[in-house]
Amino acid sequence: MPCPQRLAARLTAITIALLCPCAALAQENPTATRAAILEQAQVDKSQALHPFEPGSVERVMGRVEDVFVTGGMHIHPFFDSAYAGGGFTLGAGYLQHVSAYNTLDLRGSFTFSGYKRIEAAFLAPRLFKRQATLTLLGGWREATQVGFFGIGTENTSADDRANYSFEQPYGGAAMEFRPARSIVVLLGGVEVSEWKQGSGKGTAPSVEEIYTPDTLQGLGSNVTYLRSHAGAGIDFRPAPGYARRGGAYTVVFNDFRDQDDRAGFRRTDYDAIQHIPLGRDMWVLSLHGRVEMASEASGQAIPFYMLPALGGGSSLRGFNSWRFRDRNSLVMQADWRVLANRFLDLALFYDAGRVSAERNDIASGTLKSDYGVGFRFHSALMTPLRIDFAKSNEGLRLVFSSKAAF
Repeated sequence: MPCPQRLAARLTAITIALLCPCAALAQENPTATRAAILEQAQVDKSQALHPFEPGSVERVMGRVEDVFVTGGMHIHPFFDSAYAGGGFTLGAGYLQHVSAYNTLDLRGSFTFSGYKRIEAAFLAPRLFKRQATLTLLGGWREATQVGFFGIGTENTSADDRANYSFEQPYGGAAMEFRPARSIVVLLGGVEVSEWKQGSGKGTAPSVEEIYTPDTLQGLGSNVTYLRSHAGAGIDFRPAPGYARRGGAYTVVFNDFRDQDDRAGFRRTDYDAIQHIPLGRDMWVLSLHGRVEMASEASGQAIPFYMLPALGGGSSLRGFNSWRFRDRNSLVMQADWRVLANRFLDLALFYDAGRVSAERNDIASGTLKSDYGVGFRFHSALMTPLRIDFAKSNEGLRLVFSSKAAF
């Protein structure tokens, strides 16, 4: 009978013999072992898969896009003021699909300074095999204390402010056409509106207390305009409401025909936007330039409230809305934006511009300028909230907007 020591040795040898093939296989082919481990991990992961669940911020931005872009919600906020400079705006609308893609939107807004707006908008975004977008718009608006500071750039002061008001019923149609859905854009439209200029409210004196019809063209006037416009350009941005690359270059010709042949004029608008991505789109330099040139129809004069103007959240952000007015205007803007996260850009910006009576003087005189910092809350297609702090030689301005700067 074998001794216990010999029996234990034999059992150990048998165990080693049984285990040796696996050990040898592992030593001879370690890659196969790692592959088996990875395969098993993939199997375990596939069993744990579940549908993507967006975070709270993604859900909010998704609802914002539903409201402003896709029309997925019927009742929606509406933050467009009757006119720039009216202050914080509150409003709402009701949007209804009248076909698969066409919508009808009834909306209105007001400000605490008495600005009011109510309108109906019909949008058909897929006409002519998705090459054209048609917009029909009609409504009424009132602004109670629009600022007027005089005409020109150098000879006006923020202390010279006078206020005026106006009421305006309006209705029109506009179409944007992209042949073969290319980057080429053709623009056209027509609008009928009546401008009823009146006394201003607010802390500043009313405009008729400072000027007379002999010293200020169009004071106290009631003008009905038939405005037609046509233009062309190229637009290769991913989306007009928010972009980090691409650009848009357009020229639009406007004809404002006064039915009484007293206040008719023409205006040409040149607009250029370019977004330059830097550092894998983490940074972007956005540039904007716009020139407006107006000229009176034969024997007629442009009312002061229809002159090209600069100042406010979409041009010279460090100045009052409508701060500078004259027949010609030039504004240049630069935004350096940093992508903080998927929904927020931080921005440094600079604006410069001027107005002039003569076209030859538009780029030769002193430029008014401002600078500042801002925040852009955005989705992939739009900028529902923009906040800018702008500083100029006339003070610090705070801008709230529901649109991109340009």
